[in-house]
Amino acid sequence: MDEIKKNGYNLNISRYVSTAEDEVQIDLGEVNEKLTSINERIEQKTLEHNAFLKELGLKII
Repeated sequence: MDEIKKNGYNLNISRYVSTAEDEVQIDLGEVNEKLTSINERIEQKTLEHNAFLKELGLKII
């Protein structure tokens, strides 16, 4: 009751109940490692793909 009195008897729900969600913390180091790993896989698969293209006598990417 003291809090309601302190707020001028304003019974607006948002004054007493927070609807905000906590921010998700992102580990940038982990994200960087994943992206680096993905890029390395892309490079490796591109090399493999180009080897097949070369073997078939097609234009290499």
